[in-house]
Amino acid sequence: MRYEGTVYRPPSEAESLLIQATIGCPHNKCTFCGMYRETKFRIRSVSDIKEDLRTARKYHGEKVQSIFFPDGNTILMKTDQLTEILYYAQEMFPFLKRMTVYGSAKYLKLKKLKDFRRLKESGLTRIHSGMESGDDEVLRRIEKGFTSSEMIEEGLKVRGAGIELSEYILIGIGGRERTYEHAIESARVLNAFTPDFVRLRTYVPWKGTPLYEDYQQGHFHLLSPHEALEETYLLVANLKGPFDLLSDHVSNFAWVNGKIPKQKQEILEILEKLLSVPEDRFRQVDSRLL
Repeated sequence: MRYEGTVYRPPSEAESLLIQATIGCPHNKCTFCGMYRETKFRIRSVSDIKEDLRTARKYHGEKVQSIFFPDGNTILMKTDQLTEILYYAQEMFPFLKRMTVYGSAKYLKLKKLKDFRRLKESGLTRIHSGMESGDDEVLRRIEKGFTSSEMIEEGLKVRGAGIELSEYILIGIGGRERTYEHAIESARVLNAFTPDFVRLRTYVPWKGTPLYEDYQQGHFHLLSPHEALEETYLLVANLKGPFDLLSDHVSNFAWVNGKIPKQKQEILEILEKLLSVPEDRFRQVDSRLL
């Protein structure tokens, strides 16, 4: 396999084979994200991707069970190209159970329902999507490139095709100013299209990004540990589901995991207990851990 730059993958893909299908991110404007800021986006050729799959087969054998295709927004690839890669991966690895990609609503909307159905038939199991917030004002400020209504529309489309959807919410991305709106609107949007997974991340300023500069200059007010827990509580209290809620990241102050709505009360009780812990007992997360 030939990797270019730093390869990022969701924590849930820790055991997956990583095969780069794209390099960088085509949007690359999110004010909080430094993942691909210095990388020029391009789509790798199908022949190169197939060559990497063959190399992986020689190295790992045929029993690979999951593949994640980085980099950012691989869903942007033409449907014909992506289906060809997915089918070929199944030829190389007959025991595959899961194949996944990143896909923002901005690029999900470039595909029709029939395209997603083709991708599902070709073996695409799950799309990881960074919603970050359901509040349109927050989405505008962080330059996500889509609105909450577009997120709902695209979420319903992906779900309608039978592809799993894993949505990421950034606790604290609205700052102190919009913590209430961020929590309430994020819950509203998630309830509207019910992804399979809702994964929590807590915003940590990343050096070299526009939002980090705003934070340094006092224009953006980072949530304290208790404020982040209170925002999480408000979000969870307004979730209806059904979906799995997961806190699978080192940035979070609360390790809360469970099924919504079945385990919602248990999760709220955990958050209440954590809010009784003195704030100075919580560690501060270093951006180098992201």
